[in-house]
Amino acid sequence: MMQPDRKATLNLECSEANERQIRRVTWMGLIINLLLAAFKFVAGIIGSSQVIVADAVHSLTDCTTDVAVLVGSRYWSRPPDEGHPHGHRRIETLVTIFIGTALFIAAIEIGWESINTLHEKHSHPPGWIAFAAAGVSIVIKEALYRWTALVGKRVKSPALVANAWHHRLDAISSVPALLAVGGAILFSTWAFLDHVGAIVVSILIMQAAIKIIWPGIREFTDAGAPKHICEQIKNIARKEAAVKQVHAIRTRYIGTNLQVDLHIVVDGSMTVLEGHNVAGAVKNRILSEGPDVIDVLVHIEPSETAISEEECL
Repeated sequence: MMQPDRKATLNLECSEANERQIRRVTWMGLIINLLLAAFKFVAGIIGSSQVIVADAVHSLTDCTTDVAVLVGSRYWSRPPDEGHPHGHRRIETLVTIFIGTALFIAAIEIGWESINTLHEKHSHPPGWIAFAAAGVSIVIKEALYRWTALVGKRVKSPALVANAWHHRLDAISSVPALLAVGGAILFSTWAFLDHVGAIVVSILIMQAAIKIIWPGIREFTDAGAPKHICEQIKNIARKEAAVKQVHAIRTRYIGTNLQVDLHIVVDGSMTVLEGHNVAGAVKNRILSEGPDVIDVLVHIEPSETAISEEECL
């Protein structure tokens, strides 16, 4: 079984490698977002399309979240220290919530502006350059989503996965933009579609923003792992021959990782040293085999205090 010190060293090396991957893909995303936002903004102005200008604003919010990931990754990857004994992973949660909030605010602004201008008439229909900008955005942002999401899942970074969804939302928001601009170009009396498309975009963004924010809120309220994860931890602890019972399992998330507290029942005639060794063996086993567990606190109880199986967990 891997020793805790050796595992800590490997975890640190893995964390540094993950940070490099996160920064590489995010830097590329930032550069692409800046170029794409500039292109869509110019195309929206030249092509007289409100929905494409709104889409450009959305791309700029992607730049904001890219910066948040770049800055945050330097901190959340740091190992535990005296001031942060459980590590810095909740900085990643803060960044994730920030990304979701930025999305939500951008959606409200886009939707509000579109509703207020819904009654306005275009002096002339949108131009084909606006249509082309929406098409280019769909292709580029979907490709950027797939790359970023792949890296985010590989390194288990919720902030990077959230940022990937920010890219996909930009691609999704460009779909109604493409349809709205295309319809307005082909049918001059349907120019209102440009405004309607922007409203649809805002609704899609708000929906996704809530899905990004909610898990972070659950973490900050110390929501525990689902029951099947607790059962998995219980079964791992019971692999130790000296463990007669496992109960009172408590978990909470720190970033994507779990902190675990549990009680194990052992023979009451054990010495303190023997009980300590059993607790250490259980801890090491859960750290090695558990589902992304970073810390375990094991409380030893004598067999005389064992509770019924129905009361366990």
